[in-house]
Amino acid sequence: MEPPSSSRLNPRKRRKDGSGPNGATELDGIPPKMSRHSFGLREPAPFSDQIEVDYSKPYVRLTLEEATQGTPLDRPVRVYADGIFDLFHSGHARALMQAKNLFPNTYLIVGVCSDELTHNLKGFTVMNESERYDAVQHCRYVDEVVRNAPWTLTPEFLAEHQIDFVAHDDIPYSSAGSDDVYKHIKEAGMFAPTQRTEGISTSDIITRIVRDYDVYARRNLQRGYTAKELNVSFINEKKYHLQERVDKVKKRVKDVEEKSKEFVQKVEEKSIDLIQKWEEKSREFIGNFLEMFGPEGALNGM
Repeated sequence: MEPPSSSRLNPRKRRKDGSGPNGATELDGIPPKMSRHSFGLREPAPFSDQIEVDYSKPYVRLTLEEATQGTPLDRPVRVYADGIFDLFHSGHARALMQAKNLFPNTYLIVGVCSDELTHNLKGFTVMNESERYDAVQHCRYVDEVVRNAPWTLTPEFLAEHQIDFVAHDDIPYSSAGSDDVYKHIKEAGMFAPTQRTEGISTSDIITRIVRDYDVYARRNLQRGYTAKELNVSFINEKKYHLQERVDKVKKRVKDVEEKSKEFVQKVEEKSIDLIQKWEEKSREFIGNFLEMFGPEGALNGM
């Protein structure tokens, strides 16, 4: 299914390097520019269990055509996006921005899975569930956050939150014994694909930290963290402190070398300047001498 277009979107031309402002591409829906004061968001998005839902009105799911054409202000298209959102980064934010801009009038609900569910089905997280909930709450595109979101979306869950469409990238997500946990959503015509942001992911960030572990361990020791807090052995702690001292000595030597080069350069410049002035004065002296004592000089004339 092709991603629905939005009348509010203002996709910009692709740059030569394939990216736009802040790495955005043509696939990202970029809203038109607005004055800074027009964004009136002053509070984090509420949790779903803090919102009173009016169940007196029957829940009738919108069709793709109805959603794309636009809906009344009091009946926005309810789009659901879920994830772990560990170490919340720009890739997460861009995915939610695309979900928010799928339709002209979108209410974005974001589900965040709990620690227990994530650790059992995917792996350990850096941030705990409270930190991940809080990070998503403060994303400007999010209207509502569902805590302890389910791994697989059931008809009961979709009805409870009155969801019209589910947004996620189109790559099959195999997990929990399924080749694609969104397969039944796609078959029901409720799936709205978004695009992944290449070059940024939680796994990429963790890989960078693990790859440069010594650098970050030394950095945090310098900033006052203890070896115990960093889970660094006594020997490694001493090694890092020694490396730090060696680096300081190297820096001092480098600074001295640079200052020495600057001094030599200044001496050379001064020498060249003095030589040039001496040459000029020499020519002037010789010229004056010839004017006075030369064959056609003033002395002969007298």
